[in-house]
Amino acid sequence: MKLNVCIREFSLSSDYQAVLDLWSGVEQGVKVGRSDSRGEIQKKLERDPDLFLVAEEGGGVVGTVMGAFDGRRGMIYHLAVRSDVRRQGIASSLMNEVERRLIARGCVKCYLLVFSDNHAAVKFYEGLGWKELTENRILGKEFPL
Repeated sequence: MKLNVCIREFSLSSDYQAVLDLWSGVEQGVKVGRSDSRGEIQKKLERDPDLFLVAEEGGGVVGTVMGAFDGRRGMIYHLAVRSDVRRQGIASSLMNEVERRLIARGCVKCYLLVFSDNHAAVKFYEGLGWKELTENRILGKEFPL
């Protein structure tokens, strides 16, 4: 079955709940946290709305990717595709488009995070030319609300 998928920019008013439901339903690789609240997503959209993309098919959201650019480096978050439409090129199309947009902004280096037990995601990203950066360690800190 050939899907008719449209990749477009995310709309907070019309897409937020569908995207949140998609992220919440992903079996592995996406964890919904406080930075995914409506208010936090609004802040993200004020910076670079053109880097938050959805794949739409049949009037519904079937995939997402969120890119960010700080003026120096890019970052990829929350690549997700609904389980019943995977392996049809949607994730690759989303990644290709967000990478194209990052490059157009002048981004020369980009990072993404993958959970250590998500071997399928690592293989997928490697197939797109991403490489594990073994010389780096990722540190994180959550700030109080």
